[in-house]
Parts: sequence; C-alpha cells; structure tokens
Amino acid sequence: MVQLFNVCKAYTRDGNALEDINLKIPKGDFVYITGPSGAGKSTLLKLLFAAEKPSRGQILINGQNLTRMRSSRIPFLRRQLGVVFQDFKLIESRTIFENVSFPLEVQGKKRYEISKKVYQMLKSVGLEHKLTKRPLELSGGEQQRVAIARSLVVEPLVLLADEPTGNLDPEVTLDIMELFKSANARGTTVLLATHDRDMIHRFPRRQIGLEAGRLVEDRTP
Repeated sequence: MVQLFNVCKAYTRDGNALEDINLKIPKGDFVYITGPSGAGKSTLLKLLFAAEKPSRGQILINGQNLTRMRSSRIPFLRRQLGVVFQDFKLIESRTIFENVSFPLEVQGKKRYEISKKVYQMLKSVGLEHKLTKRPLELSGGEQQRVAIARSLVVEPLVLLADEPTGNLDPEVTLDIMELFKSANARGTTVLLATHDRDMIHRFPRRQIGLEAGRLVEDRTP
C-alpha cells in the first residue's frame, strides 16, 4: 500500500530532514511514527500527502508513484487519503457541518448521503450538537475532533495523522483511538505520528522510529 525507496528530503544544504528512508507498509496496517521533535515525522507525512516532494527516492501509494505524478493528478490521489494536521486546517468561514462535508462534496457524493455521513461522524466524535458552529467558536480540542471527523468521513484508503491527540484529554483520546481502530478494522491503512508513549503502550501496534531524519527502529509488538 505504502512504499518508500531510498527517500531523502533536504530543505537546506546543511543536512537532510530525511535520509535514505526505506519502508513497506502493507494494506490495512496500523503504524505509529515516533521520534523526538525534529526527527522528521511531519516531513514524512507531508511527502506521503504530496505536500512536499522528495529530494531523492521513490514513493508509492496504492501503486501510484508520487514522485513521477503530474501536479494535476495530485488532487485525485488526495481524495483517497484522510489527513489530520497539527494545525487543523479548518475553513473558518464554514460551519462544522460544512467543514466535515467538504471532502464528500469534492468526491461528488449526493446531498442526502453527505448529510447522513456527516451527522453520524460528528456524533461519533461527540460534536453533533455543534454542527452549526464555526471553528473559532470551538475549543482547540473540539477543533481537533472536527479535523479527525473530516479525515475519516471519506473512509480513506490511507489515514495520515500528525499528533492527532496532542490537544485532547485522556478520555477523548481513548474515544479518538477507537475511531482510528474502527477505520483500520474496515481496511484503512493508518499512519499516526505521535509522542504519546502511554497511547502506544495502551494500543500496541507496529512502531517506526525516526531520529535526526533516519529510520532507527521498525518493530511490531
């Protein structure tokens, strides 16, 4: 499902953000990406989302080579992905319902199907009573839950999540992890970057460890 061959990413001449990364993540896998700040976790997710291009190497997702992909094809690739960003990237002028429905609209889903899916997803993250609110009317934790709902509502082939529980209390974190586990059980491949060691111990899965841009650990419990 996700393959990286000798991937490097350099932002400056002084060094690489990622150095010679080789990975193979099968369909339906659930993987934690761990490592200290600056290790390259966010850079790796940006490459997989085609927000950045590697300086060297090849990246394949579902058989599609991102490295050779035309810019015009990238939006079609992203329709198959769910992404949870650290800074949420919600549309401030739109309601919570409209934010979560947006990727379904892009996919061309029918209105009644969108309404049903969005309400069910907002209910699953405990925000169905705030669907007419706008992002700035919500707390940081609530905005994070909206971002997670938006990423999962499309039933993505691959879910990329960058510190998705960083602003959430322990109880909500457990609820969100159950959502990720359910999506994974339905076939979504999950890559989750996190510092949360407690969560990793509570929900053990394959761990990919980065340090100074290099792959230093790849183990399955």
